[in-house]
Amino acid sequence: MRRAAASRLAAAVRRAAALGSLALLAACPSTPGLQPTELKPIEEPRETRLLWLQTLRELYPYSDEFLASMPIADAARFVFFPVVVGDSVYAAWRPGTVLRLNAANGRERWRVQADTQLSGGVGADEKTVVVASEKGEVIAFNAADGAVRWRARVSSEVLAAPAVGFGLVLVRSIDNRIFAFGADDGKRRWVYQRAPASLILRVPAGVAILGDTGFAGFSGGKLVAISLANGGQRWEATVSVPKGSTELERLADVVGTPAVQGREVCAAAYQGRVGCFEASSGRQLWARELSSASGVALDSRFAFVSDDKGAVQALERSNGRSIWKQDKLLYRKTTLPLAEANTIVVGDLEGFVHFLARDSGAFVARFPGRGGPVRVAPVNLPGSALLVQSEDGAIYALGL
Repeated sequence: MRRAAASRLAAAVRRAAALGSLALLAACPSTPGLQPTELKPIEEPRETRLLWLQTLRELYPYSDEFLASMPIADAARFVFFPVVVGDSVYAAWRPGTVLRLNAANGRERWRVQADTQLSGGVGADEKTVVVASEKGEVIAFNAADGAVRWRARVSSEVLAAPAVGFGLVLVRSIDNRIFAFGADDGKRRWVYQRAPASLILRVPAGVAILGDTGFAGFSGGKLVAISLANGGQRWEATVSVPKGSTELERLADVVGTPAVQGREVCAAAYQGRVGCFEASSGRQLWARELSSASGVALDSRFAFVSDDKGAVQALERSNGRSIWKQDKLLYRKTTLPLAEANTIVVGDLEGFVHFLARDSGAFVARFPGRGGPVRVAPVNLPGSALLVQSEDGAIYALGL
């Protein structure tokens, strides 16, 4: 009995690590030091306005009994990224709903069912909208009317939203492969593959597109540039070197989607570093010791990171020097930051949306949220608004 219990405990630890439980088993609710930091009132906060709201649960055509039959852990296992293209918002939810909304007012333009449970959000351009599932199914729709254009399959589960560009749909599977399909016909063009790791952080790791190059991070702290023409590797760089004596200590996966802007590409590794590189050559510009589970965001001057404890940090984009650190959000599982004009925006595990001053990190506003935890970074909307999607399927626009 004791051996069986020990075996079950060891398996639970392995599952927790593979599922990206950042604090592992030590972060139980009864651990006083790891409780989410209590939020303090903001002095003279700026007003935040709810511009519109859609709830995917209300749009879903089946019964509450069906939704209730879904595993409880499903919502927490998957992160659904919405995307804004022109004047439209494209979003998806776990039971299979895919929809297009008017970005200005949230009105539905079309809604379809993918006929499978989805796992990673939406990729889109002006013509094509793409989603994927944990079974490796890839479904592409016409952006104009939501009609299914094609279906394809990859080798394993998909957690990150597909990337659409250069006439291709790029789908990253959890087994360290990137599949390229023709956006028009769904035919496989090429596959980029790296050796699978024995232990991975189960968080979305997407592909960024800049011109004719795709950028993606992998286990072992590696960042690669891939030719979109043929899938060949153009360069490989090291964001972080794994350290430690155990597999768990040496876990140093590059997380999130690399941030590309101008001539630079930046990435972050869990239990590792944040670094920026020349997009053309992979030459390292700077690196800084900093662990993140969501990646890095850029604006014209700064790089922004939510570290693995929830603190939000701003770094000088040219050299990685620390500008400010907002540590009053510790253990609130803050999202990847969004740079919006003079503010930085993050969501948290209780559904709050926090607005910080870009130059100092001070709190300037807070919105209580709609629909549960916010696990994906807010997205810019036209007209100085921003889009938020919650874990429970609420999609809403905010103005500040």
